[in-house]
Amino acid sequence: MSRTLRSLALAALAATLSTAAVASPLSLTAPDRQTPDQRFVQPMVEPNTGTERDARFIRQVVNYPTSEAPGTVIIDTPNTYLYLVLGNGRALRYGIGVGREGFTWSGVQQITKKAEWPDWTPPPEMLERQPYLPRFMAGGPGNPLGARAMYLGTTVYRIHGTNRPDTIGTKVSSGCFRLVNNDVADLYDRVPVGTKVIIRQKPEL
Repeated sequence: MSRTLRSLALAALAATLSTAAVASPLSLTAPDRQTPDQRFVQPMVEPNTGTERDARFIRQVVNYPTSEAPGTVIIDTPNTYLYLVLGNGRALRYGIGVGREGFTWSGVQQITKKAEWPDWTPPPEMLERQPYLPRFMAGGPGNPLGARAMYLGTTVYRIHGTNRPDTIGTKVSSGCFRLVNNDVADLYDRVPVGTKVIIRQKPEL
């Protein structure tokens, strides 16, 4: 090969290597410049839901010896559980959110009313504490009562759904008992009006 041809070949090789060196970093798309297809194939994890929550708060059948009749609802406030008694020493257990400090209570009530996608009218006591709350909110996905509500006696308290699954297992409400929407819909279908509800501030011995 002549000196001229050798020089031309070396120049072409150098140009190729230089182009590859420049092109290589640009082939990695920056996260903020991802195409829609690239972005949406990324796994999206909803925080504090499903198996990411403590497994204790996932709906499940558990051993639960009690003298209460099947169909009774028992709320264990300290442990943030709601039990639906099945009989034969078994119960269906749901994880719940309960009243914050100063707003827990105990007693025996009945479910006196049930509603799907209930409207929400904050009671006067709540409006006095939180005057910024709306006076009325129509039922729907954005409503804090969630998908279902079961009203307890003549009190202002309810067993209801929530759009905040991260609050299950916490003490955050004004005295109501909240379940994730899938769980409250499941419970709603299992208990009729007239169901006995026992609210305990201390675990059963």
